[in-house]
Amino acid sequence: MRERTLMLKLVVAVLVGGLAFAILVQTRDNNDDDFSNVRSDELVELLKALDAANQRLGKQITDLTRTRDSLLDTNQRTKAATDAARERADALAILAGTVPVVGPGITISIQDPGGGVDAAGLLDAVEELRNAGAETIVINGTARVVGRTYVIDDDEGIRVDGRVVKAPYVIEAIGNPSTLAEGSRIRGGLVDTLQKRGASVRISESDRITVTALADSKAPEYARAES
Repeated sequence: MRERTLMLKLVVAVLVGGLAFAILVQTRDNNDDDFSNVRSDELVELLKALDAANQRLGKQITDLTRTRDSLLDTNQRTKAATDAARERADALAILAGTVPVVGPGITISIQDPGGGVDAAGLLDAVEELRNAGAETIVINGTARVVGRTYVIDDDEGIRVDGRVVKAPYVIEAIGNPSTLAEGSRIRGGLVDTLQKRGASVRISESDRITVTALADSKAPEYARAES
C-alpha cells in the first residue's frame, strides 16, 4: 500500500511539473503574441467573423463588378443608339434638303436649243436619277430637289419650287458616280428621254460635288406636271 501511495504521489508530481512547464511556455508565447489577452474560444469566434467578412467582401466585389460591366454595356448601347439616331437625323436632313451636302456624283449638262425640254422632261430626268440612287439633286445650282419638290412650266421658263431655271440646264447629283452615269445612259433612260426632245446631254463624273442650295421650306405644295 505504501509503495502504491508513493507511486501515486510521484505521478501527481510529474503531472504538476509538466503542467507548470506548459503554462510557462504558453505564457512566454503569449507575451510575444498580439492576441495574448484573447482566449482560445474568442479567437475561434474572431476567425469565424473574419471569414464571414471576407465572404461579404467577396460578394460585394462580385456585385460591383457586375454593376460596372452592366454600366459599360449600357453606355455602349446608349452610344450605339445615339450614333444611330444621329445618322438617321443626318439622313433625314439631307432628304429634306435642309443642310448642304458634299460627296461624289455626276454633273449633267443639258443644251436645249430647240426648247423641247419642258417641266415634264426635266422631272423625268430627276426621277431617273432618283431611281439610279441619287441622294441629293440640284438644278442650275439654286433649285434643290427634295421629295415634295414641284416642277411646272411657266412663261418665264421652268419653275422648280418657285425658282425659275432656264437652259442650259445643269443637274448635279450626289451618289455613286459610276452607277448614276450608267443609269442615265441606259436605253430608254435619262439621256434617251432628253435627246428625244431635241436636247444634247453631256455627263461627267466627279469625286467631289458640293451642293449648298437648300430647299425652300415655305414653298407651296403644287402637283407635279405630267407629260
